Amino acid sequence: MRTVLIVGCGDVARRAIPWLAGRFRVIAMIRDAGARAALQSLGARTVVADLDDRRSLRRLAGIADVVIHAAPPPRSGDTDPRTQRLVAALARGSRVAQRLVYISTTGVYGNCDGAWVDEARAPRPDSARAVRRVDAERRLRDFGRRCGVAVAVLRAPGIYAADRLPLARLERGDPVLRLEDDVHTNHIHADDLARLAALALFRGGAGRIWNACDDTRLRMGDYFDAVADHFHRPRPARVSRAEMAARVSPMAMSFMRESRRLDNRRIKRELRVALRYPDIFAGLAAASAAGLA
Repeated sequence: MRTVLIVGCGDVARRAIPWLAGRFRVIAMIRDAGARAALQSLGARTVVADLDDRRSLRRLAGIADVVIHAAPPPRSGDTDPRTQRLVAALARGSRVAQRLVYISTTGVYGNCDGAWVDEARAPRPDSARAVRRVDAERRLRDFGRRCGVAVAVLRAPGIYAADRLPLARLERGDPVLRLEDDVHTNHIHADDLARLAALALFRGGAGRIWNACDDTRLRMGDYFDAVADHFHRPRPARVSRAEMAARVSPMAMSFMRESRRLDNRRIKRELRVALRYPDIFAGLAAASAAGLA
């Protein structure tokens, strides 16, 4: 049985483990041994290592046939040294992974003023966090070319699930942008992103990039209205961009400066997938029907 190494065992990766465990020997990389029991209950073995500690990564050499890399970059700087340390460790083994799937972000495209965006569009990141993601993608492509590893990138937009909805924000009464100032947003359910990451280990060519998003076509304010309606909360007030900038943090405001509409035809065609939640309305309906939010 082939082995898959999962780096970055957050919510999305944990959702993928049960499916992967039926097809691979799953090894989950953890920083803290306290996470071992939860991951073992999902079907994974664990290895303790830390992307911020180069020496601890030596045990990753030759450990896996394929890799899912879902770990974020550091919170500062213009580069992703964590990804650099990871690929250096993976390259040291007597056998090198055949394939690596990286979960990146659609933030690498920057503000596109509401234009349609496919994977051929060159990255133009507007935020420091997106600059670090571009650096990670570049390092992984270089690793793939140098070591003969088929590297694929899933660029994910806003990830949601029943336990990842902006209900607290609605309950606080936080406003959203008025229509004339609002931005186009894109979404993917955490379960669907987990499935896409798993399928990308099997399907699609080397060097491929995919917009990992659903079919939702909404502005940000309309998304918050939809969540409010499904869960019987008041719709948020609408304010101007200037008023919003005075009320929220610079980081929160940065998400309201980028507007794009993602084309997801490539991922449907090449990964041959039908999303379980094709738009946010399907995901919200499932969450409310199950009483999960």
